[in-house]
This record gives sequence, structure tokens and C-alpha cells, in this order.
Amino acid sequence: MSYDLVVIGTGPGGYVCAIRAAQLGLKTAVVEKRKTHGGTCLNIGCIPSKALLHASEVFEEVAHDIGALGVVVGKPKLDFAALMKHKDDTVGANVQGVAFLLKKNKVDAFFGAGSIPAAGKVEVTAEDGSKQILETKNIVIATGSDVTPLPGVTIDEKIVVSSTGALELGKVPGKLIVVGAGVIGLELGSVWRRLGAEVTVVEYLDRILPGMDVETVKQFQRLLEKQGVKFVLGSKVTKVETAKGAAKVTVEPAAGGEAKTLDADIVLVAIGRRPFTEGLGLEALGVATERGQIIIDNHFATNVPGVYAIGDVVRGPMLAHKAEDEGVAVAEILAGQHGHVNYEVIPGVVYTYPEIASVGLTEEELKANGTAYKSGKFPFTANGRARAMRHTDGFVKVLADAATDRVLGVHILGFGAGEMIHEAAVLMEFGGSSEDLARTCHAHPTMSEAVKEAAMAVEKRAIHM
Repeated sequence: MSYDLVVIGTGPGGYVCAIRAAQLGLKTAVVEKRKTHGGTCLNIGCIPSKALLHASEVFEEVAHDIGALGVVVGKPKLDFAALMKHKDDTVGANVQGVAFLLKKNKVDAFFGAGSIPAAGKVEVTAEDGSKQILETKNIVIATGSDVTPLPGVTIDEKIVVSSTGALELGKVPGKLIVVGAGVIGLELGSVWRRLGAEVTVVEYLDRILPGMDVETVKQFQRLLEKQGVKFVLGSKVTKVETAKGAAKVTVEPAAGGEAKTLDADIVLVAIGRRPFTEGLGLEALGVATERGQIIIDNHFATNVPGVYAIGDVVRGPMLAHKAEDEGVAVAEILAGQHGHVNYEVIPGVVYTYPEIASVGLTEEELKANGTAYKSGKFPFTANGRARAMRHTDGFVKVLADAATDRVLGVHILGFGAGEMIHEAAVLMEFGGSSEDLARTCHAHPTMSEAVKEAAMAVEKRAIHM
């Protein structure tokens, strides 16, 4: 069977790439090792975690906050089975949706492990061991990423779990230790904290959320501590011992010093992710890699003609929407168009409560590269809609070039930040200034008015502060 394009992996990058290629008239097939499409994101990542995040936020709001609105209810009871069913139903609907879209766009789907024995050939090994070869003009590798292991610690997905196991716990743990204060650890830690767990986060660095705007992160950490999350920063986990359904975690200062032992019912290892390329046959094929990542040029091409790569297996942030944009771009390039991804305008969101959303550069990055900039900040405590909804934690910060006023970065800490960030992304995509944003009429009363006011604050002319 011969194709114009075969995509290995049907996560957000892979399935979007395949659909766009099919829209452009390329005969396209996908190869997926799971029994369902959607990759890590839809099956065991973004989508199930957001289902649990939302459910746990509602649970906490009813338990602690709803009375202030004049709504009187009894003490809420957690129906754990129903909670997990909501998560599973959400995943099911999404993966079925991807299968429908592939079929609608006449993309052929093959299930099994994909490998590349030679340029122009993809071998599919089914679960029963049977093999078939797909002939193709082009191959896109979109196999995503896997959990980064913690040296010396065995993940059994029962007591010591990865993000996968943390989404499948049989009950709310009494004590949860999260190793790693990145996005995944803080999101899943906050889920189980709201549902009743005592959560301690151990982080090797002296800060949480590495790479994000420092001022934003510091206020966020204070809010999490107020919610009951404990932090042990500048520390490393050197040993995890499990016995009788529990764990003892040995923690030492990163700079050296006396070790201490923490008790836990569940230990979540969330120190990051690494590209997944196992079994593809890249070394035999001669595909160049560096530190596990596939090396590509500006057109997503590897050094082997006809072989391309996108998403978590290549450079750049490991984000589903980055992979999607790359999938569209490479499909358009293969169809003779001019696909492109603007890596300077890729938003990132931490879906905790409150959310953090960022796009562009941080203050630290601007200082490091010597860019003169102006900053405008506006707190949600001064926003009428935020007060009405009792969501006044956080602020919006706009960073603009001191000479041209072009917006270089926007950082939002607050309720709904992940939705509000996109007007900043659109503005930056068109090279807009803080004045452009400040002079754009925003509906009142909305949380988004804080974005406008922060833009006004760049020139020290915010009205409501």
C-alpha cells in the first residue's frame, strides 16, 4: 500500500498533521501503538488531568467558598467512583472524536508499533506480532514523549507513580509527596490536595516552575502555601523505600547536608518528560539526534530525505499546541505551501487554581539579553468582575520594548488566565504595542479588563489603580 505521507503517532501533533495533509490532497495514513488515538495528551495527560482539576475545584468551592455567595448546602461528599468516571468519559469522548475526524478526512489508520526500516518505508508491528510494510513518499515522526525517570527510584504505578498512575489512584491518598515543582507535579498535586490529601512538593531548584516569570511564580507559590501545599525547595530525593502500602522518602539538601525522611502513601515522580523514539530504528536509518531529540531544520526535515519530525521529539517546548502548529506547518510544506511556526508566540498555561498563563519573554529573559523594557501590572483585586466572583487573587503583567512599545511578553496569574492570554498572543502575532492593547475597547465588567489596564500601566496611565 503506497501513500504520500505516513505519520507515526496520533497525539495532537500527529493527528493534526495527518488531517491537514489529507485536506491538502495528500494520500495519508497514521500508525498508532495505542488502541486509541490522541497520544499522551488525550489518553493519560492533558485531558484527563483537566477533568480532575475542574471536578476538584468544584468540590472545594462547594466545601469552602460557596456560602459567601449566599448558597447554603450541606457538607459535600466525594463520590470517588463518579469522579473517575467523569475523567474516563471525558477521555473517551475525545479519543472517539479524533477517530471520527481521521475517518471523515479519509486518513487510513493502522494500529501497532511503527518503525522505519528504510526511507520510504514504515513497518507496522501489530499486537499479535504480525507485520506489514507501508510504502510512502514522506514520513513524519510524531511519537511524543515519555516520563523522565528518577535515578534509583522504581515507578510501580501503585505507590511510586508517574503522572499516568496519579490519574488512576484508587482513593485519595492521606499523604502525597510530589517530586518536581513543574507544571505536571503542581497540577496533579493540587487535584489531590483539594480532595483531601496532605501534599508536600520536593524540588531540586530553589524555586517552582522553572523558566516562568519569577515575580508571577513567587506570588503563586504563596497562594499554594495558603491553600495548604508544603514546599521543600533546594532539595533532592535520593531514595524511596516502599513497604506495607506506603513509602519512606529520603530528602537531602541539593547543596549537600543532613538527610531527612518523609512518610507518604503515594509518591508522584514528576521531574519532566523526555522524547520517545524507542523502536523507530533511527540509529540504523542514520537519523541524527542530540540528547535524545531528533535534529530538524527549519522545514522540520531530518538529515534523511523524506523523514520529518515534530512535537516532543524535537526542539522547543513540550506542548500539545506547539506540536499541532508544527503538524499543520509540515503538512503544508509537503503540499508545496509555506508552513511556518512562530516560536516566539506560543502560550503556556499551568491549570492550577489560580491559573498561570504566559506568552513571550519573561523579565529575567529580557534582562539577560539586554533588552530595555517597560512593565505594566494590574491586580485582580481592582477588577469589578473578579470581586463579584470572589476571584481576586493574582495580576496581569505586560512587558513592552522601551523604544518601540512592541509587546514582548505577557504574564497572567488568576482565575481564567488560560483563556485571557490569547488576546495577548494575537496582539504579539501581529507585532502589536501596549498602546494598541490599551486603546482596544474591552467589555465591562470582565476579567479581561485587567489585561487592558496592565497595558495602560506600561505608560503609567491605568485608570482603576
